[in-house]
Amino acid sequence: MSNPQKILNFLDITGNWDPSLMFVMGGAVVVGLAGFYLASKRTEAFFGGALHIPSRRDISQPLVIGSLIFGAGWGIAGLCPGPAIVALGAGHMKALVFVLAMLVGMALCNRFVRGHKQ
Repeated sequence: MSNPQKILNFLDITGNWDPSLMFVMGGAVVVGLAGFYLASKRTEAFFGGALHIPSRRDISQPLVIGSLIFGAGWGIAGLCPGPAIVALGAGHMKALVFVLAMLVGMALCNRFVRGHKQ
């Protein structure tokens, strides 16, 4: 997944489509489901303190908009956050731009969300 061309080929369903990324995503879903299942059986976090599991189940407008922005950035750059860090460590300039843009986006989101909650 740290190869942007592999991601772009996965998103190109009318051209040189590469479905292998689907298995990576499927594996991530299985691990995530197992993690949430195990966490739901606990009353506190592994290192102490309260365990905060989201209880909200509705699909809100901010969730949809955030998902679209995340997906668009992922598709345009051919990188997602984890592999971008790997590519950054390998010295890829495109990853540096992506990670900087990601950090700016995270800071803007925090400021925007905090401003609307007050």
